[in-house]
Amino acid sequence: MKIPFSYSFRNLWTRRLTTILTASGMALVVFVFAAILMLARGLEKTLVETGSYDNVIVIRKGSGTEVQSGIERNQASIIETEPLVAIGQDGRKLLAKELLVLITMPKRDSNKQSNVTIRGVAEQSLMLRPQIRLIKGRMPKTGSTEIIVGESITKRFAGADIGETLRFGMRNWTVVGVFDAGSSGFSSEIWGDADQLMQAFRRPVYSSVLFRLRDSGRFEVLKERIEKDPRLTVEVKRETKYYAEQSEMMAKFLRILGVSLTVIFSLGAMIGGMITMYAAVANRVSEIGTMRALGFPRISILGTFLMESLLLGFLGGIVGLFFASFLQFFTVSTVNFQTFSELAFSFSISFEIVFNSIVFSLIMGLMGGVLPAFRASRMNIVESLRKG
Repeated sequence: MKIPFSYSFRNLWTRRLTTILTASGMALVVFVFAAILMLARGLEKTLVETGSYDNVIVIRKGSGTEVQSGIERNQASIIETEPLVAIGQDGRKLLAKELLVLITMPKRDSNKQSNVTIRGVAEQSLMLRPQIRLIKGRMPKTGSTEIIVGESITKRFAGADIGETLRFGMRNWTVVGVFDAGSSGFSSEIWGDADQLMQAFRRPVYSSVLFRLRDSGRFEVLKERIEKDPRLTVEVKRETKYYAEQSEMMAKFLRILGVSLTVIFSLGAMIGGMITMYAAVANRVSEIGTMRALGFPRISILGTFLMESLLLGFLGGIVGLFFASFLQFFTVSTVNFQTFSELAFSFSISFEIVFNSIVFSLIMGLMGGVLPAFRASRMNIVESLRKG
């Protein structure tokens, strides 16, 4: 004989207050768990979407990031002659020699200093990044001290709106435009003329060379040819892979932090669930004895109490995910551990995060209910009826 599934629902509804309190504790844990995973995924998504699969980035061998890289002008000229570089509609090669430096700027809300990325770009830089569009103002004139800023920079940093002036590299730079880079990391950058920025920061070398492949399938051929050229000391990566590597350290840190916090919080939630289920067993001694006397086996009693506990966990998981989903409307900023510059990104949810959160909530429910369920299933029929 099997106990109907609806029996577990009715018992939870009968104990509405304890059900709500226990499920709320589990919901809080699932909320924290999902929020940390969404934060890590948002960071990875932002950096991965920054790159394009058909674009290739060349940096100095062993440097890891553009900030640490340095490519001499003669080496950049050699890379520029590569026959696999795509040609644009204007007949020029889709290649840009760029500079990347960090400066500190005060935030609008707190006036605290934070690192900001300055990117020296060429005329082809925008063509290589079609996700970027100018939303206010105009493009800077070549050879001038004019700059355009990402939308995130305008919102978060003082002096970064159109018409305002920023001072860095011993020069004054006028903001003439604001650009939107979608959900990519370029929204947290300031762009200006590469040659002017190299003079201002007294940098005789480029940070990277970016270009589009004529044939994306021949990337390995190009990579081997450039990296084995004795005149060059560089490494070649697809732009998507390069930016994915930039998120690895920070995302890993967030996941470790998230797991550590949720393990601690989940212990409290499981104890709460266990207390709730033990109380349910104590209040239903005669009921359990009656079901055993009617012929329901121990395994059915065990399954019923486990089902109630799993339902508590599932309810907590759904509620926690519901509130965590609203985090997608918020944007946060943090320092990227690998580039040491500030990066703005949004929480991002996925099917994997939803699945893992629900599984985690069910595990909490199972762990909290297994001991009370075993106790209920092992009760003696006569003693249960007598106590009742």
